Amino acid sequence: MADDVLRAVEALCRPELAHLVDLVAYAEDGPGTGAPVVVANHGGAVRLAEGHPPERLYGDNPIGSTDPLARTSWAEHVADPWPPSSRDAYPLAAERLASFFADERAPDVAVIHTGSHYFPEQGGHAGEHGSLSGTQSRAVLMLAGAGVRSAGVVDGWARTIDVAPTLSWLAGVDAETLSDVDGRVLSDHVGRGAKHVVGLLWDGGASDWLLHLVAEGMLPNASRLLERGLALRGGAIPEFPSVTLCNHTSALTGVGPGRHGVIGNVYFDRAAGERVVPNDPSTWHRSAEWLRPGVRTVFERIAEVRPSAVTASVDEPIDRGATHSTMALIRTASAASAGSGVTGASLFDSFLPDPRLSSYASQSYVSDPDFAWGTQVDDTGLVQVLRLWEDVREAPAFTWWNSTLTDSAMHAGGPGSEIARAGFVDTDRRLGVFLDHLEAQGVLDETVFLLTADHGFETSDPSCRGGWDGGLKDAGLTFRDEGAGFIYLGES
Repeated sequence: MADDVLRAVEALCRPELAHLVDLVAYAEDGPGTGAPVVVANHGGAVRLAEGHPPERLYGDNPIGSTDPLARTSWAEHVADPWPPSSRDAYPLAAERLASFFADERAPDVAVIHTGSHYFPEQGGHAGEHGSLSGTQSRAVLMLAGAGVRSAGVVDGWARTIDVAPTLSWLAGVDAETLSDVDGRVLSDHVGRGAKHVVGLLWDGGASDWLLHLVAEGMLPNASRLLERGLALRGGAIPEFPSVTLCNHTSALTGVGPGRHGVIGNVYFDRAAGERVVPNDPSTWHRSAEWLRPGVRTVFERIAEVRPSAVTASVDEPIDRGATHSTMALIRTASAASAGSGVTGASLFDSFLPDPRLSSYASQSYVSDPDFAWGTQVDDTGLVQVLRLWEDVREAPAFTWWNSTLTDSAMHAGGPGSEIARAGFVDTDRRLGVFLDHLEAQGVLDETVFLLTADHGFETSDPSCRGGWDGGLKDAGLTFRDEGAGFIYLGES
């Protein structure tokens, strides 16, 4: 197999594929071994090991800066939209790749797309994410409300794995009991004491784009949060791959994919001989099934120390342990309709409101089916949140609210597009309704908020088309390519 890996790397690193293939990565002794990771492209290769400087193997170092504060602003993004790897940023590359390849179900070779690669035939979009690069890997991180100093945008960065320990600690879990997570408590930015803790995830909420919209005055309610707290200029660095279910899981467990087991939106389990697709409306409610033994969610940690505390998970797949949960309702519906041919997900869709009647939607975009669906889900999410907070005396001690429209809109047009702007503006309107409700009930000053996302975003180039499977076939390799980039050799 080692020879096949080298043949695959050679085929993928041909100069004629450089416009599609930014980097390829593989664990030297195979996934699940803890071996160092080799990263290569058409110009050279390095060996990466946590805690050590990159070791050049041949040619030029394909990894540009690994500084978490490199290329953080929207202005840098616009001025240099698709930089070559030597000029790009790959924050915490060694740590993130080590976590990914720690799982034995990781591929033999991971292909990392260039930022410009447009691959609709394999499920790609105008706006894309999943890469190791900073642009696709920088999620917003904002803290606001009780216990947070008012400081605006500050130099600093966090990791997505820091979200769970921080929220758990704010909700009453002692820091000493969080030593088993990979992340850290962000106690240098926020203190304890809030009566209520609210986590907000705006799916696809790229830090550079969101902070740009705030600065433009387009997101008045995100601005209300920022006025009550701070945002980290470097945002939150997600785990690799920078995709949805991998990083929702990382955010709500505090551990990386090599430990929690959700290594992507789609991957192949060799031991089971099956394709695993956690990121699909028909499977979201089953996400807890893929968590590794011993992995605990924020909801479970809070329940351990505050068994009477109410917790809520709104439109979030990683909900295990929550008192109230959207996905639990879907699971119940699925069980009730077992054998009827009707899935819980389809039952849920049947209850979604008409997006054309939404008070919050930019109506010029609801003709886009993904924008329309995101509108429906997020309108329903707002209804759930307001019901949970209808009587603040019974309101959750911890609320997690996942908004999906931002991701749908960014996929449709990419950051900088008018449809992406509309998606964020609409999401901000819903946030404003919630903040107004808390203020009217007199509990806004007793609440601490953490706003984050699961990944960043990059706009692809419609003229940058093509794939790499032909090169692998020409090299005489048998393989399966999952999610357009996870190469499992010897499988078909």
